[in-house]
Amino acid sequence: MEKLIAFLKEKKITEVECVISDMTGIARGKIAPVDKFINEEGMRLPESVLLQTVTGDFVDDDIYYQLLNEADVDFLCVPDENAVYELPWTLEATAQVIHDLYDRMGNPIELSPRNVLKKVLRLYEDKGWEPVIAPEMEFYLVARNGDPDLPLNPPLGRSGRPEAGRQSFSIDAANEYDPLFEDMYEWCEAQGLFIDTLIHEDGPAQMEINFSHGNPLQLADQVFVFKRTLREAALKHDVCVTFMAKPVTNEPGSAMHIHQSVLDTETGKNLFTKDDGTMSQHFLSYIGGLQRYMPELMPLMAPNVNSFRRFLPDTSAPVNLEWGEENRTCGLRVPVSSPQNRRIENRIPGADANAYLAFAASLLCGYIGMVEGLKPSQPVMGRANENRSGVTLPLTLEEALAMMEESSCCRRYLGDDFTTGFVAVKRAELENFRRVVSSWEREFLLLTV
Repeated sequence: MEKLIAFLKEKKITEVECVISDMTGIARGKIAPVDKFINEEGMRLPESVLLQTVTGDFVDDDIYYQLLNEADVDFLCVPDENAVYELPWTLEATAQVIHDLYDRMGNPIELSPRNVLKKVLRLYEDKGWEPVIAPEMEFYLVARNGDPDLPLNPPLGRSGRPEAGRQSFSIDAANEYDPLFEDMYEWCEAQGLFIDTLIHEDGPAQMEINFSHGNPLQLADQVFVFKRTLREAALKHDVCVTFMAKPVTNEPGSAMHIHQSVLDTETGKNLFTKDDGTMSQHFLSYIGGLQRYMPELMPLMAPNVNSFRRFLPDTSAPVNLEWGEENRTCGLRVPVSSPQNRRIENRIPGADANAYLAFAASLLCGYIGMVEGLKPSQPVMGRANENRSGVTLPLTLEEALAMMEESSCCRRYLGDDFTTGFVAVKRAELENFRRVVSSWEREFLLLTV
């Protein structure tokens, strides 16, 4: 705690937001005066927080009491002094501190998304491997709208007009929101977030922010913080930002592309490249692992009903696990790079995914592929519109959850409790969704059936 306490005193922090990530990626926790935070032994939260849905409901009692203590006990939240961020948008000097979760015996809580990622990273560490990732986050800016029944619209830019049509890679279209993005960059720099390029994507007021490559746990923390930061910057400028996978009908969805490679811990060399600069067997096996195991872990990368709207026919998202060099129609793309920077880009995860869990799932699939020496399908040269690999992705949340529930891979590496708990949370959300009558039903069925 010495490093953390020194930071809080140096920055004259008066309040501390003690936060954890739940299954969905929502920041939950407590806000405490800095003196109380320093002098207490640690924050405590009820175990039930990790089985809470995005709607605030909880899983069925049978699962609830199977996984949690019947007395509804607390778990201990331990601050990570390497995950401390000064919040630039608050009136009081406030720091956000991400915590790890432990039970009363000091064991990591299996239901914690951050612990899930740390568990996968330990697998790599035991092999003398160091995974490196670089996420790309897509999102929409939308006009503020208090009625969920109304469709979303792009906000007014500096010109006083909403964006119309497709403006892919347009500098002028991105500059319409310069004041917002200036705050975003300033606030990210103040917090030490490694964001890089800003790109205007295909949809109206749809953008992408690229992160610099680095340690998966640090970057998962940063994506977690970035989402809060961007939402705050947007609200300051009277607009909203959404990371929904498919927020606008007939417009492209938003992805979280994950670039990933693996280094030898001792030498620092990229395991994906042989000495002669060509693709290594580790690289091919990593791709083979993604192809073999991603269908079983799909809910960790597409966790919501809305996630699967990205994969409808005629959308821009690749709905396949083919791979190819510089081929954006493939779910697994190999970007052009130097041999030392050879990497694979996983284009399947949505922007709505919990970064801790999406990173863990993608890295786990690649790890198993390398350990088992799996072989990938042949690379695709043209459009990846045929199922050449023979591997198919689940295309509904129901199907994906059923596959994950039966996955021996998920239960072996991520744990029975986590697998059962995550599936239960998502099934509770799905049941909640099914109870809602949609505008489509009212429009086409109300007076015709």
